Order: sequence, then structure tokens, then C-alpha cells
Amino acid sequence: MRIPAALLALSLAFAGSAAAHDYELGSLSIKHPWSRATPKGASVAGGYLTITNNGTTPDRLIGGSVEAAKRFEIHEMSMEGGVMKMRELPKGLEIAPGATVELKPGSYHVMMMNLSKQFMQGDKIKGSLTFEKAGKVDVEFTVEAVGGAPQGHGAPSGAPKGGHKH
Repeated sequence: MRIPAALLALSLAFAGSAAAHDYELGSLSIKHPWSRATPKGASVAGGYLTITNNGTTPDRLIGGSVEAAKRFEIHEMSMEGGVMKMRELPKGLEIAPGATVELKPGSYHVMMMNLSKQFMQGDKIKGSLTFEKAGKVDVEFTVEAVGGAPQGHGAPSGAPKGGHKH
């Protein structure tokens, strides 16, 4: 049995988009939420993703949740006096109109704290993201290898050396 080329191309396109696990919420586009595998007994994990605001007004990532953690916070890492510092962003993270903000190791990220289970490579961690204007969207964080980057992406840039890892 031969599969028509158009049907094959369509099925491959769908498989590729499903693997990327992107989400839309109003004028926001959320691309590939991911985390890293955690060592046994770890109580925290970082969450990473890319958000694009295709609208004409700013929005703000103000929170979220994951089923495998009791706390979910938005954080920023920055260099201060040659030392990598991490701080919570209590007012969330603004996504300006037309802007793309990448939450990545060594930069903006979400912190999942008080984990109820170890994150293993290949796991899908169910959660949600909450935006000030657009509201809430359910997402899944794909768990990559310890120290890894999401499939199809290069090595994480700006990842801290030593100190706080997630």
C-alpha cells in the first residue's frame, strides 16, 4: 500500500509540531516548556520556555503550578560583582508587545520547589502558566537529561558554573 505524498507530509508535519509541544493563549505563543532531570532527593527544579507576545499590549507571566511541586515562582539570575545571583520576581515577568522572552538556564526561569518526585529524563510534568491578562494555560514540561538542553537546541548559554543548579 502506498501512502500519498501529501498525506505523508501532513502526518510528518503534525508529528513534528506535537513533539515541539507549543501552546497558544490569546496573543501569546509558548514554546517548548522543559526542565532537567533531577538527582534523587532534589527539592527544586528549574523550568524553561520561550514566550512571544504577538499582541499590541504587554502581558505578564505572574505565576503557575506543576503537579509535582508545592511552590512555583518566577526567577531571574544575573551577575553582580562577579557572582551569579538569583532572585524571585514577585511582580512576574513582563512580555512586551512584539517581544520574545526566553526563560533559560542562567537567566529568567521558573523555580519548582518542594518537589514531590524525582524528575527523570523523558518525563512529562503537567502544569500551568498564569498570565496577568491572557489568563491560565495548561502545559507540560518535558524533562531533558541532567545538564541538558531541549532536543533540537544547542547547549544552554549562560548556565552558571557551580553554585545553584537546577
